[in-house]
Amino acid sequence: MNLRFFLSWYKLLYFAICQLLVFTFCLAQPIYTQKDIEICNSKFQLALQQNLSLRPINEVIITIAKSFIGTEYQPYTLEKGNNEQLVVNLTGLDCYTFLESSIVIARCIKKNKYTFDEFLKELENIRYRDGKLKDYPSRLHYFSDWIYDMSKRKIGEDITKRIGGIPYKKKINYMSMHSELYPKLKSNKNYFDQIIEIENEISNREYYYIPQNKIHRVENKIKEGDIIGITTNIEGLDISHTGIAIKESNGRIHLLHAPNVGQKVQITKLPLADYIKANSKHTGIMVLRILD
Repeated sequence: MNLRFFLSWYKLLYFAICQLLVFTFCLAQPIYTQKDIEICNSKFQLALQQNLSLRPINEVIITIAKSFIGTEYQPYTLEKGNNEQLVVNLTGLDCYTFLESSIVIARCIKKNKYTFDEFLKELENIRYRDGKLKDYPSRLHYFSDWIYDMSKRKIGEDITKRIGGIPYKKKINYMSMHSELYPKLKSNKNYFDQIIEIENEISNREYYYIPQNKIHRVENKIKEGDIIGITTNIEGLDISHTGIAIKESNGRIHLLHAPNVGQKVQITKLPLADYIKANSKHTGIMVLRILD
């Protein structure tokens, strides 16, 4: 083999390997701050002080979720970097990252694993399809898809049908129809095609929901700590808002949630059934119960 050709081939191979390593490194590195570590550790300290690991998982979720009350709402916290990375932001939460963080920390507590590294592992497990971060489409973007994945892996149980739900049939295509809202999707045709496949899968699954005018009838079957997904009449979208069920002193189930921009994590003033009725875009709820 000609020496010059060999050296050229070797340089190309070396460059390709370096690029692959850089990509792998970037993909694998979580994004977080020292403040995120401190907040996470403070939740673990709370758990140790109150012996939360001995309590049922739904009670642990509620205790941790209530400790986030007053945290500022912050949108688009996961949309960072050119590649999909595990993003942590406990200083500002949207409706999904609020309940996600509460569940992740609660599951770490139940496993008696009180380190930030364990939090990161469990965060990946909860946020991504089959618990594995691969690329942008591996994130569970649609909440009904998240419910399905949690149920499939026995992390939670979709109890919607059991407590009185009726079939929920809807064509899901919001992300592909509005790809301009998702920079990573807009710039990558492969991701776009994968999202369409995922949307088709979701659309063809069997889902159930509790219509908004029937929520009050099943309220006594919803437990504190149950995860609530609010279905919507927005075209192509399955669930538009999420939160955690909490029982107030009036004996009614309310919603503990991160409401919107300019607001903070809070408990709804109205009971869940009335809160859903008060918004014309809300059509009902799905309910997931996290398992011990």
